[in-house]
Amino acid sequence: MTNRLRRRTAVAALATMALLATPAVTAQALSGPAPAPAAATTLELPRPTGPYAVGVDVLHLTDHDRTDPWVPGSGDRELMVSVHHPARADSGSHTPYMGIEEAEAVLAGRGLGDDAPAALSSLGTHARTGADTARGRFPLVLLSPGFGHPRAFLTSLAEDLASRGYVVASVDHAYESHGAAFPGGQVLPCSACDAVDAAPDEAAERKVLNSVSTGRAADLSFVLDRLTGPRPSWDDARMIDRRRVAAVGHSIGGSGAASAMLADPRVDAGVNMDGTFFEQIPRSGLDERPFMMLGTTFHSPGGEDESWDQGWQRLDGWKRWIGVEGSGHSSFTDVPVLEDRMGVTLDPTVTLTTDRQVTITRDYVGAFLDQHLRGRHQPLLDGPTPGNPEVVFQRP
Repeated sequence: MTNRLRRRTAVAALATMALLATPAVTAQALSGPAPAPAAATTLELPRPTGPYAVGVDVLHLTDHDRTDPWVPGSGDRELMVSVHHPARADSGSHTPYMGIEEAEAVLAGRGLGDDAPAALSSLGTHARTGADTARGRFPLVLLSPGFGHPRAFLTSLAEDLASRGYVVASVDHAYESHGAAFPGGQVLPCSACDAVDAAPDEAAERKVLNSVSTGRAADLSFVLDRLTGPRPSWDDARMIDRRRVAAVGHSIGGSGAASAMLADPRVDAGVNMDGTFFEQIPRSGLDERPFMMLGTTFHSPGGEDESWDQGWQRLDGWKRWIGVEGSGHSSFTDVPVLEDRMGVTLDPTVTLTTDRQVTITRDYVGAFLDQHLRGRHQPLLDGPTPGNPEVVFQRP
């Protein structure tokens, strides 16, 4: 394996994979045992842990001040946003995991059978469309997915945070994922992925990925404008407390979260889940705002991804560097649950159960947000705990 390919695979922010995107996985899916019919028809995302029911609304936003950077001929920059929010119980209608067209795009050419898109689309969720909003004002969390991943892959985290009293805006960045559906029946290709693949060397590749990270910062700031500005795009925007905002991302979305903090002082806190920092944190830091790095043991002090060591040294506020032993790059997303659903294994090196992967992600991201957006001290973030032996607090 070349150094460039090793970095692309290991750092994983470079990956253009969507679910089941490699030939090895396809072969496994074709030759391995099929999931039991009962499991295939009943499996759902893990239930949210908070006291609120969860509602969700979908927004199509267009930034008329920017041309799309990947396909300029398409016109203005467009985004799809799922807004999960605390809701009142027994209101609204069931929400599918993703549309059938999106599932078809994610699984296209993977050889999983005619029923695979329907199986993925019908994965059980816990949010309801058109649900009555809960009373009160709640902090806002901006969620950005990994490169090539649709926003749907962060649904479990979004639902859990909403159940705990957050408004969560998960963003599909146009032309940066496989399987993102836009109005008019469009399912956009990952043109940014093509740009990375066409880069002649690592320096050119990193330049493209830096553009992805800074572009996501612009996207998140625009979403923040549209949710908290004088004429918001969401009818229930009044429930957002715009004084309390965080950016959380997976893979390159984690780099985008840091970029958003650099570009927008309204973002009060950030989390990078296993992503290379493609925009360097400056020596001046993040104006003492809190930031957490949560990742696999690949992202250990002195490891191959030097951006974490550099980023850690330049973070000037409250900070944590947390590693999760036995995890993989996609452990912080819905992919472990989707693996169960489809009866395949994407990363055979992962030793944690699906339940532990989901629980650790929810618990530590939720604790970070509770501490820094709500001012509630969370002992979970103080250091190792007996109940979480897989979690390592790195102290470089």
